[in-house]
Amino acid sequence: MTLRLIEGGKGGVDAPGLLIHGAAQVATLAGGIRRGPAQADVALLDAADVGGPGAPGAPVIACWEGQVLGVGPRDRVEQSLELNGFSLSRFARLDAVGGLVTPGLVDPHTHLLFAGSRERELVMRQRGAGYLEILEAGGGILSTVEATREASSEALARHGRRWLDEMLGHGVTTVEAKSGYGLDLATELRLLEVAWQLGREGPVDVVPTYLGAHAVPAEFRARPEGTEAYVRSVIEDQLPGVAAQGRAVSCDAFCETGVFTADQSRRILTAAAAYGMSARLHADELAPSGGAELAAELGALSADHLHTPSDAGIEALARAADGEHPTVATLLPMTTWFLMAADAAPARRFIDAGVPVALGTDFNPGTSPAPSLPLVMTAACLEMGLSPAEALAAVTINAAHALGGGDRYGSIEPEKQADLVVWRVGSVDELPYWVGADLVQAVVKGGRIVYRQGD
Repeated sequence: MTLRLIEGGKGGVDAPGLLIHGAAQVATLAGGIRRGPAQADVALLDAADVGGPGAPGAPVIACWEGQVLGVGPRDRVEQSLELNGFSLSRFARLDAVGGLVTPGLVDPHTHLLFAGSRERELVMRQRGAGYLEILEAGGGILSTVEATREASSEALARHGRRWLDEMLGHGVTTVEAKSGYGLDLATELRLLEVAWQLGREGPVDVVPTYLGAHAVPAEFRARPEGTEAYVRSVIEDQLPGVAAQGRAVSCDAFCETGVFTADQSRRILTAAAAYGMSARLHADELAPSGGAELAAELGALSADHLHTPSDAGIEALARAADGEHPTVATLLPMTTWFLMAADAAPARRFIDAGVPVALGTDFNPGTSPAPSLPLVMTAACLEMGLSPAEALAAVTINAAHALGGGDRYGSIEPEKQADLVVWRVGSVDELPYWVGADLVQAVVKGGRIVYRQGD
């Protein structure tokens, strides 16, 4: 399948409009956040229903000056454009050649910026070492903290560009990027600034999250009541500086046995809320820690990991799901797979309880060096029992809501950002089926083609 770009008559590929046609399917994900049985509803427009991709009623997407202008049957969309004063000559045309078109993928959980790598820990885990054992031995997060503190902002930016380019090639148009590998004010501010600057550079949008409560740094571990002293430092020293900088839109905390308690996480996130930062949580990854319950209590945007939630935690998130802005359960199947866990997060329990589910890579150097959201979709289908449609909703509209951006991106609807992917497959079901394959034909960001296979 070869992508064909037909230049518009006025302005060519630099025309203000873009018309995408020739798709076998368009999964619009229109209609808002997905939960319960609706998690599997991708709002599909199927050319097979009207005679194929070349039929007058086949789906097209019209983009104008960075936003979706219209989506639907080709004849109706083109007629509507002309009736509303839009000359079709001002639209470049992108032929999907029988492929699938979806919203740009959204990765709602990454640790994008860090220095160094930790490949040796794989062998440690193969020999039976656990996450907390590696951490206590001075490895894990603490080794990355040491390397990241020593790295220059320029080196961190080069690193970030490398992996954002990789993610773009997998169809990702928006990522969340956590700090948390500084654990001191100066480095945390540098990480947030670099993340923000990378988002300004584009083409991938970057949503910065402050994660000062990622671990207790070495300089506090030797102190009496070191964890509590560090919590006070996060609240009294780091948060005011982060708020003054103005780059972080959310605050996260690692609510976990052996890291930060639910009470400590509550205090941090409550303090962050006073500065206007939304709450996010690493919750119940290693053991039931009250993280899911706390996320529901605080109205957090998302509770992430959730490998071992309690029954009470699932019930709390289910009750919160009845509201207008439910807390999204962001599950990270590559992490449990890379850690060689015996099982994955209970995705079906969340979906059956009506909790909206998103999926993220958890891209990081220790427990998920995986930048591919399509591979995450495959893992979610194989390890968690999601259907391909449920997985697609989890990396588009639900992931967008997990970042607080569901009103701006994550679906193909008029007035939303024109962030789209043309895939070299003909159906939604094929996305997770071709395991690890390079399936992206083109990526459109803000109405402009920013990636084409082979370029």
